[in-house]
Amino acid sequence: MKTYLPKLSEVEKKWYVVDVGEKILGRQATKVARILMGKTKPTYTPFLDTGDYIIVVNADKIALSGKKPWQKEYYHHTGYPGALKKKTFQQMMNYRPEFIFREAVKGMLPKNRLGRKMLKKLFVYAGEKHPHQAQKPESLEL
Repeated sequence: MKTYLPKLSEVEKKWYVVDVGEKILGRQATKVARILMGKTKPTYTPFLDTGDYIIVVNADKIALSGKKPWQKEYYHHTGYPGALKKKTFQQMMNYRPEFIFREAVKGMLPKNRLGRKMLKKLFVYAGEKHPHQAQKPESLEL
């Protein structure tokens, strides 16, 4: 008996809307990463992009547990000597709340061109509204 391998043309991709408001960042990011990779489907294949599209809303209301909101830092280097910039979680929430969720999911995806392709299927929005009504996304509770 041969092992079944799906073709990309056979893989059906759906659109889901996930509300992450007032929920823990890491818990939600792991569940979203699994859906993006396609691990929730029976046709999961490690070397194919079998995952679904995810629209994340209310990213500006995401929470961290414990002392992490004051201790967690995000680093960025400009390329110049001695130019390492860092911002705390609270500063990033005021500056770019979508970036926080996207980076959390990015760290859980494969570090190759397949992972970059999977990340393009993630759409993160700070508020309740999103411009993807034409795709008829289904609501998903994680």
